[in-house]
Amino acid sequence: MERLYRDPVHNIISLTQSVPDDGLLIELIDTAEFQRLRNIKQLGLALYTFQGAEHSRFTHSLGVMHIMTRVLDQLGKRHHITMRERVAARTAALLHDIGHGPFSHVIEKVLHQRHERWSVRIIGNRRTAINKLLRAFEQDLPERVIDLIEHRFEPHWIGQLVSSPLDVDRFDYLLRDSLMTGVKYGNFDLEWIIQALEIDPMTGQLCVGARGVLAAEEYLQSRYYMFRQVYFHRSLRAAEAVLMSVLRRAVELHERNRLDFVVKGSVVERLLSGQRLRTSEYLRFDDHDVMFHLKQWTEESDRILRDLARRFIERRHFRAIDLPVEEDRCRVMKAKADQVVRSLGFDPKYYLIEDRARDAPYSNYYQPVGMTKLLVRQDGRLLDIAEVSSAVRGLEGYELHRLCFPTEAAAEISRV
Repeated sequence: MERLYRDPVHNIISLTQSVPDDGLLIELIDTAEFQRLRNIKQLGLALYTFQGAEHSRFTHSLGVMHIMTRVLDQLGKRHHITMRERVAARTAALLHDIGHGPFSHVIEKVLHQRHERWSVRIIGNRRTAINKLLRAFEQDLPERVIDLIEHRFEPHWIGQLVSSPLDVDRFDYLLRDSLMTGVKYGNFDLEWIIQALEIDPMTGQLCVGARGVLAAEEYLQSRYYMFRQVYFHRSLRAAEAVLMSVLRRAVELHERNRLDFVVKGSVVERLLSGQRLRTSEYLRFDDHDVMFHLKQWTEESDRILRDLARRFIERRHFRAIDLPVEEDRCRVMKAKADQVVRSLGFDPKYYLIEDRARDAPYSNYYQPVGMTKLLVRQDGRLLDIAEVSSAVRGLEGYELHRLCFPTEAAAEISRV
């Protein structure tokens, strides 16, 4: 029996039950643990800025698995890929985001844990349906998938496909996020990149053939512009600032036994208490848990939590301005903004948020040791793409440093 998934990016994603690795993927997709990803927004709070960004980690994960399958099929025409390698690669592509929490990356700032660690815990926990299915297929498959996620897998090029500057995760999220936000910056020639992918015979590393250099340039530029125009959008980041203030205030009230509402025994209560979540608890945690409590907190007796929750629910998010680069000017500006916020009766702890983030589109982008370069094979040599592309060398890192505050303070702070 064939299973078809209609996808806005890839059109039809097809799996056949009678094909062993396809059958495993279908069973994994049908687990409650994977279905949970339907309830986690791929772009967190981006839907408050780009109303079409309603897509989920579920759809993205299917897309990543589909691209991995296509890449393996293409590379398999020229290189021997064992069934064990193929199964591990496709499974890791499907499950790479299984550990994401509510609103994707936003909640990581609260838990102080990266989603990759939760993915490893879920895959490695013998009580999860995912672990049981993997072990039933091959006893050591959970460990091999974890090795792929944690960059210990051999051959090395498969790990690069899962996570590197040239991985199937980025291939999907750039195209998907671009389509769903209505922003065109994320488009690039995926078809040609897949055709141009090679495995270097000397080092065993994943690389792009000389014919794919222009497509690889376009791909890196797409990522650069998506960060500038979407992922670091000031309205999106300001919405995150409100949500973080809500959660910080709720934690403070809960510690003082002054929080009116929290579902007893819920994941949210344990989170507010600072307790370590069990895997089974985390797997019940999604966007709906947070939104339900936010709605209840709009009626809290605490004025600050009530106001912040209402601002979030009613989309009355903070405004944001860029701070000057010069330290002295920046310090003066923050001090004056603090005075303005206080004069309007707001507590700066929750209503004046400093937002900092940075991204280096290529050269300094964080990757584990040995995975820092997008390699190009040209004239029999393996080169960093920055050595052969002036366009890539010209991509500069981007850093934001902003101040977020209530709209009521916008006019006066802008004058400052």
